[in-house]
Amino acid sequence: MIEKEKAEIKRLSDMLDALNHKDATVIQQGVTELIDQHMKEKEKLAAEIERLRSVKEVKLSAEAQKLAQLPFRREITKKEQADMGTLKKAVRGIVVVHPMTALGREMGLKTVTGFAKKEF
Repeated sequence: MIEKEKAEIKRLSDMLDALNHKDATVIQQGVTELIDQHMKEKEKLAAEIERLRSVKEVKLSAEAQKLAQLPFRREITKKEQADMGTLKKAVRGIVVVHPMTALGREMGLKTVTGFAKKEF
């Protein structure tokens, strides 16, 4: 679901960028109605992008809170990281979070960390 918002934010940002590049041409034409319409469209796109970013942030926060409530968490060793398939088979329901992902940054992780319902 977060990917959906991410794609929509990207699409709207591209549209806003295209409008920003068109600014000089519109201003050069000097038609005030066209300039006003151009500015309104830019404001509308910026507002929608901001709304989608806040929705994405709320969803990440909810997911981070859900993981933080799991009873067991620990750093995943380099050896375990190399053979992630075996770890995931051994510990059913484990969620591994990398510190460089959006979720990892949100949670303030410094190392690759695993979260699970049972001890591992």
